[in-house]
Amino acid sequence: MGKVRPLLAVAAALLLCCSSCYGGAAADAVAESCDAIRDFVDVSFCASRLRSVPGAAAADRHGHLVMAADLAAASGASARDAAAAMSRDADGGAGGPAALDALEACGILYGAASVPALRLMRGYAAARSWGAARALLPLTGQAGIGCDAALAGAGSAAAAARMAGPNREFDQLSTMATALLNKVS
Repeated sequence: MGKVRPLLAVAAALLLCCSSCYGGAAADAVAESCDAIRDFVDVSFCASRLRSVPGAAAADRHGHLVMAADLAAASGASARDAAAAMSRDADGGAGGPAALDALEACGILYGAASVPALRLMRGYAAARSWGAARALLPLTGQAGIGCDAALAGAGSAAAAARMAGPNREFDQLSTMATALLNKVS
């Protein structure tokens, strides 16, 4: 009888420990990933965008990196399409030939540089080939910045205003992917 009570006490302590580990509130993996990169991205934007992806709640930080790269690539493709649609306008979105050239530059930056680089980076990151993924970082985020600069140089406020939203969203998402890559690798 004297040995039973200490064993019961140990069993009760283990039960309490395990119930607090597993029975408590589940950790919010999305919030944790976004909080880890808070110095680089708006946490609420990050969480909102990641939560829009099916499976994000159950994913780890590596999964969130892959999701962020997919989101950034999709955003870049959408911005590329917006620039192409605007350049098909007769006057380049109310900016003339200079705006047409700038919009063409936007399309090239997104379509030939950042979007393919993000897709490749995503593949390497998914395979945990960190060196190859990191080698693509100089190309991944350049399209939004370059497009803004091209439009500002063209002096087309109307075209710049129309591309500001797509460029900003792309910048935020590519920064998210970059920051998560830096945390994971």
